[in-house]
Amino acid sequence: MTESNQALLEQHLNLVLEANKITNLTRIDSFEEGKKFHIEDSLTGLKEINNAPQGRYADIGCGAGYPGIPLAISTGRETLLVDSVGKKITVLDEIINEMQLSNVSTYHGRIEDLAREQANSFAVITARALSQLSILMEFASPLLIKGGYLICYKSKLEDTEFNKAVSLEKQLGMKLISRRDFELYDTHRCIVVFEKVAKPSIKLPRKTGFAQKKPL
Repeated sequence: MTESNQALLEQHLNLVLEANKITNLTRIDSFEEGKKFHIEDSLTGLKEINNAPQGRYADIGCGAGYPGIPLAISTGRETLLVDSVGKKITVLDEIINEMQLSNVSTYHGRIEDLAREQANSFAVITARALSQLSILMEFASPLLIKGGYLICYKSKLEDTEFNKAVSLEKQLGMKLISRRDFELYDTHRCIVVFEKVAKPSIKLPRKTGFAQKKPL
């Protein structure tokens, strides 16, 4: 990590904490907690994103820009931050502009709409504390290029959730390639990576909201 990159990561966190006084972006309200559970947690997936194919990167359900902005800074990838909450995107646009992050842009809308507009456009997708693995796989499959990676950040991962995701691999055209469990400041973390290996056997995306309301 270069000094300039470290300075950018800390600038992002300071801007998030300042904006958080007005707009609810994160439960974390101290710089030290933010360094641990936003910056450091985001960077735990750096190994996986560096193993992904070259190409565009999207962080779905990006919230305050974690892990998207730290990974964009660290990798230099062209990055799209995706969120359906307009006020969060407005804040992120202001932060990106102030930080002059030329490789980062935003998308305000539903993930399914992005998949209709930019199908098979991304080499790697991350999702942090967003939804169940099977739902994330359904979201990611129509967005990814063949060979592209879905990198899921999880805190607690129950066997039932993991096994359900694996059971849907063929249907969604995805394949489990790695799972890494570790501790971060005495908190359990898990990073699960799926690769898009084929076209899904069902038409994706389904109608907006179906992935969560009527999961496979």
